[in-house]
Amino acid sequence: MTLIQVDDTAIPAPAGGIKAFIIHLRRAHDRQPQVQRLAAGLPVPVEVMDAVDALDLSDADIDRVYRRHLHRPRYPFALSRSEIACFLSHREAWRSIVDQGLDAGLVLEDDVALEPGFPAAFAAARACLRPGDLIRFPVQEGRERGPEVFAADGLRIIRPNPVGLRMAAQLIGRDAAGRLLAATERFDRPVDTTAQMSWVTGLSPLSVEPSGVREISATLGGSTIQRKKRPLLDKLAREILRPLYRMKVAARSRAGG
Repeated sequence: MTLIQVDDTAIPAPAGGIKAFIIHLRRAHDRQPQVQRLAAGLPVPVEVMDAVDALDLSDADIDRVYRRHLHRPRYPFALSRSEIACFLSHREAWRSIVDQGLDAGLVLEDDVALEPGFPAAFAAARACLRPGDLIRFPVQEGRERGPEVFAADGLRIIRPNPVGLRMAAQLIGRDAAGRLLAATERFDRPVDTTAQMSWVTGLSPLSVEPSGVREISATLGGSTIQRKKRPLLDKLAREILRPLYRMKVAARSRAGG
């Protein structure tokens, strides 16, 4: 049995039971070739999951899961239907990890492309994974800082503080998926900003660098999370409130929640 060193503790490398879940909006027909390329390049069995479609969400559906200002620091913006649908899509992936009894799931959005370094990054993440871990594959490198828990052959896994944004690709252990589900029966902000809040999820995410993934939504016609054109005053308010919110998250992260 292979042993690896994580946070000064030797632990056995997991023996398998990992499956990839690609979140794909069925009506986004122009993304299907990209989904096929992504699936062909993954080193584990793949399931293409139908994303929750914002067009199918009723007001009652939204009221069951979304409530503003549940957690602190308060998220200053109301979520769009598409952001709520995106969150629910990730919850379905977490639920599949638990329901299928997997050791872990590799959850990817369909605007992710794999680079030559991905197999090594995935191997490192898989070796370090424990059931309660969430390991991110950031699409923007060099944005996160934190102590190393693993380093070898030019790869490193860090415990970022604060955790970066975007949920393009993550390796999620079964216990971590269960915690995420329990913590997000109701939510008040996007899925990536929720994952930043260890004081809500009970998780301390890790990140692997270089990740071997990149985001290519611009080449696929843009994001499937459509946003209406905002009035000028709304745009200005967001330019002010967004950095203030991020400062609050960073401060609480540094304080340990």
